[in-house]
Amino acid sequence: MGETTNDPRDWVRHVIWWHVYPLGFTGAYPDPEDGGDHGLDRIVPWLDHLVELGLSGLALGPIFASATHGYDTLDFDVVDARLGGDEAFDRLVAECRRRGIRILLDGVFNHVAPAFAHQGWIRWGADGEPETFEGHGGLLELDHDDPDVVDAVVEVMSRWLERGADGWRLDAAYAVDPRFWARVLPRVRERHPSAWFSGEVIHGDFGAFVTAATVDSVTQYELWQGIWHAISDRNLFELAHAIERDNAMLDVFVPTTFVGNHDVTRLSSAIGADFVPHAVALLCTLAGTPMIYAGDEDGLTGVKEERFGGDDAVRPAFADAAPAADALSPAARALRTVHHDLLSLRRQHAWLHSARTDVIDVANTSIVLRTATADDGVVTALNLADGQVELPAADAMRVLAGEATVADSMVRLPPRGWAVLSTRPSGD
Repeated sequence: MGETTNDPRDWVRHVIWWHVYPLGFTGAYPDPEDGGDHGLDRIVPWLDHLVELGLSGLALGPIFASATHGYDTLDFDVVDARLGGDEAFDRLVAECRRRGIRILLDGVFNHVAPAFAHQGWIRWGADGEPETFEGHGGLLELDHDDPDVVDAVVEVMSRWLERGADGWRLDAAYAVDPRFWARVLPRVRERHPSAWFSGEVIHGDFGAFVTAATVDSVTQYELWQGIWHAISDRNLFELAHAIERDNAMLDVFVPTTFVGNHDVTRLSSAIGADFVPHAVALLCTLAGTPMIYAGDEDGLTGVKEERFGGDDAVRPAFADAAPAADALSPAARALRTVHHDLLSLRRQHAWLHSARTDVIDVANTSIVLRTATADDGVVTALNLADGQVELPAADAMRVLAGEATVADSMVRLPPRGWAVLSTRPSGD
């Protein structure tokens, strides 16, 4: 179960990312504090928190010089001065390496700021005007048919991999012709065979995109939506459907999974703090390369709004260092403990990365899932109802996380309860 392969990207089977939006996290955007230091150095004191939680990767949002929020790039060759410049990045890499933390960068290669230096790389429409990304006048699309753009992106990716990154999240990958990525990524892999590439894809045929674009993974928005809606609407049949879709994807690739990110309402605000453990239990026991959005482990709240600045509430500035557990509210402390326990469970069962899940029993407000190999298995049982429930134990023998009792081939969950159980006897 802990076997390795000859694939230089084998490390991805074990990584669990902590996703940070740097400009917001450090207070550099939208409203920097007067005289404050907003560089990447402000992330360093949080790295021990990352490790203590049980995470092993730092997934950074955009860090390159930009006009405003990071997704309107001005220069791919330098780290934004608001984040401390290249030297701050080098210090962050060194501190991550010292702790064994992998680094994922955000590659915004679909669009750039209007003031982007290489105006010749912009795609022009038939009306003589530059093409914009989803109608945003401050985001001009690159011409992905231009060989110079292909060469430039290859060089940018390679340069920052050489400086310490381990992979790239490809922003708005769905908006780019997959043939562009297929021209870029093999050339980068020639120089960096261990690099991992995950594309942001919202909907569509994920497997076909992975094959055509030659990416390693894509963001599993279908599963995210299935988890959120199933819990919020008390309709776990939707989750069961999303899991079936997730299983099918494993024939082609292992998806990048999440229950919160920088583009959506905070998890606690979306489904309620009582049900955050249910969502995290799913994240940690279903196939995928998981990501935790920084702050969700402490129950941060925030609602995304469809307006200018509507992301600010879900991308707040963080304190200078992670608060100690005893400084948190009881509810936040409990959520952090849940995250720690479930992430520890995930690390101990690395085979979950690519294992298929069977839906054993499902009703509107309860579900039993069994994820297993020939040698091991875990059972995830959820109860969304306000009363106790008894469900099939699916060969589960003992509780690994959560609260439940197992007897007579049944698992009993308390009101709004959850549990992850093992199919192996204690000590085995």
